[in-house]
Amino acid sequence: MHEHEYVSEEMLCVLAQIAGEDNVLMTEPMRDHTTFKIGGPADVMVTPTTPEALVRVLDTCYLGNVPVTVVGNGSDLLVGDRGVRGVVVLLRDNLSEVELDASRWRVTAQAGALLRDVALAAADAGLSGMEPLWGIPATVGGACFMNAGAYDGTTGEVLESVRAYVPSKQGNRGSVVTLEARDLNMGYRKSRVHDDGLIVISATFKLSPSTPAMVRAAMDDYQARREEKQPLEMASAGSTFKRPAGYFAGKLIMDAGLRGARVGDAQVSEKHCGFVVNTGHASAKDVLGLIEHVQSEVKAQFGVDLEPEVRMVGEF
Repeated sequence: MHEHEYVSEEMLCVLAQIAGEDNVLMTEPMRDHTTFKIGGPADVMVTPTTPEALVRVLDTCYLGNVPVTVVGNGSDLLVGDRGVRGVVVLLRDNLSEVELDASRWRVTAQAGALLRDVALAAADAGLSGMEPLWGIPATVGGACFMNAGAYDGTTGEVLESVRAYVPSKQGNRGSVVTLEARDLNMGYRKSRVHDDGLIVISATFKLSPSTPAMVRAAMDDYQARREEKQPLEMASAGSTFKRPAGYFAGKLIMDAGLRGARVGDAQVSEKHCGFVVNTGHASAKDVLGLIEHVQSEVKAQFGVDLEPEVRMVGEF
């Protein structure tokens, strides 16, 4: 291990003690951890395997004034070509336990569990509510962070509470709190988790009783609609732009004549113009260039400002 500008040899040893040496990686390419398949190296990547280890890793970074970026499935991220400085904490697969309390119609899942797996567990127990969300390629933490939604459903509608780490402002240890969903200010692609920089440890969803067959049928219906409309076979970060009030981003982009528009290997999807896809070896620079081109054309033709939904992380 060699220290980086932000992460001393001493801190690397502490992180390895907390998370296990195999769970601390140096200069790990972020393209391997995003659905866009784009992104330069993370200085240090840590994958804690218990909630306690996660809290200790975060405390260690904050006490040492090291920049921290928390990543789930990387499904809503565009990571810069120069990578991410400091420590990337990866929560996916490693913190992914799902617990059912079927008699109370509740499911509790750790932050690294995929929404898909939570929805499947709920379906097996005949619990309804997660069906519209099950095709979203997000972790539970990421879904709470941005109030992920699809079709008529959002995370906030079925969320009951979260356990979250609250970073301290003064270089002290953070605190772990339980927050009710009603106190999380969930809105369109936003939440207090995002606004206050909270880090979700686990979340509890309140569902309603149904039958496994009915829940599965609804899930299959949503999946068929998704496959018909969206370029799921291509690397992307999902919908590239937020929905502007009174419009649909994809339709504006199509009407602006931008279907299939390219910068390098980044392309406006031919199947759904709301998606920018990576057709091969697109760089973050390609994607940013295409986003800016789309924004300027839509603004020039329709006077509408498109705001990216995809989050920009790291150094471009």
